[in-house]
Amino acid sequence: MSAQKDKVSKGEKVKSISRREFIKTVTAGMFATGLGANIIIPGKANADRKKLKILKWSHIVPSFDEWFKETYVKEWGEKNDTEVIVDYFYAPVELLQKSSAAVSAQKGHDLVMFLWPPAAFENHVIDHNEIYQECEKKYGKANELAVKSTYNPKTKKYYGFSESYVPDPVIYRKDLWDGVGIYPHTWEDVLRGGMKIKKKDGNPVAIGISSELDSNMAMRAIMYSFGASVQDEGGNVVINSKQTMEAVNFVRTLFKEAMCPEVLTWPDPNANNEFMLAGTGSLAMNAISIIRTAENRKLTEMSKNIWLAKAPAGPARRTGLEHICSVYVIWKFAENIKGAKQFLVDYIGSSREAFLGSELYNFPTFPNTVSDLDMLIANDSNADPPDKYKVLKDAEMWTTNVGDPGYANAATDEIFGRNIIPTMFRKAATDEAAPDEAIREAEAKCKQIFARWRERGLV
Repeated sequence: MSAQKDKVSKGEKVKSISRREFIKTVTAGMFATGLGANIIIPGKANADRKKLKILKWSHIVPSFDEWFKETYVKEWGEKNDTEVIVDYFYAPVELLQKSSAAVSAQKGHDLVMFLWPPAAFENHVIDHNEIYQECEKKYGKANELAVKSTYNPKTKKYYGFSESYVPDPVIYRKDLWDGVGIYPHTWEDVLRGGMKIKKKDGNPVAIGISSELDSNMAMRAIMYSFGASVQDEGGNVVINSKQTMEAVNFVRTLFKEAMCPEVLTWPDPNANNEFMLAGTGSLAMNAISIIRTAENRKLTEMSKNIWLAKAPAGPARRTGLEHICSVYVIWKFAENIKGAKQFLVDYIGSSREAFLGSELYNFPTFPNTVSDLDMLIANDSNADPPDKYKVLKDAEMWTTNVGDPGYANAATDEIFGRNIIPTMFRKAATDEAAPDEAIREAEAKCKQIFARWRERGLV
């Protein structure tokens, strides 16, 4: 899944592209011709020297790419007598274009990083179970989020390997919320505090209800916290429920009483970032990128006033989506499958360095690899105060996957890509449809999608 924000690097921005756009791109069969930013790690000149080709996301935190390129990859290539070639993509549409082209040609990179569970590509990738087994021998168990984002219980196959995830906490203006004496601990707090702040200060809640990535995650977080879901553990569509009705009615009230019309039309994940950084919004659900951007842009007052809280608790539980779930895949047609497997096993051993290089953005899916995580997030030199990020220490406990309570699969991914969930909430919130009508419409679409993927044997 993932999330692509505008990358902040040297004052430049890279335009983000919505999931809707890249789903359309895949459907239309458009293939990319460029390879992005190409980097070759030099070594001894030898025609027989091994090569490893990697396609990965250009990280929103520039320091991470610097560490990955100049330190980890370079050292790994020298140690393993391998020329490592790293190509970057900047937006999800590029990744889908390149991946579709590779599958069509049966030729491409050995290792590809996705920002979400790429279940639809299962028939074209190896079983990554061996990598998980080797890593568990060396580093301990992977967390449940990684397993449920890469394993298909129907086919008994690991269609990917997850090495990190990005939590999606509440990002809020502490000065505004202190001003009304409310802390956003629960969704009911978000509603009460949001209403008071909008009336008192004019700052609305900045949670999207549009056809883009962050809206998809936020609306699912609300559903899950109310005890609702798209599917059950067995992969049956259960969206038409009393719990979904309660979640939809809650969002309808939140929109009418504490939000603003802009949240209905935000075009991409960066919209709520800029809304908050401009001082307009009171609260959003996002990765730490909003605060990191404020710090990097030297927006002193804003970075001082923007704080984090855990994903809000609902009537059923406290839960949030992973903002990005990093999933690497190895194609069946990869030329260096053995090298790609070894790269991932060794990479997990550098999870602590990756966590620090990402400025606390990439959380490890093998928790034992960063045993001092609590200490690191409680003392960050860029944060004001230094312990601002400490609320993320138990993020693993309240972060779940898009297939909750089951496994992420091809059907849930298509439902995500087609923005069916935020559309359901938007129609009810704006009275375009009655809440029960909006739910029934979403249910019908979800059932059609699940039926199609069942026919293909992947659900």
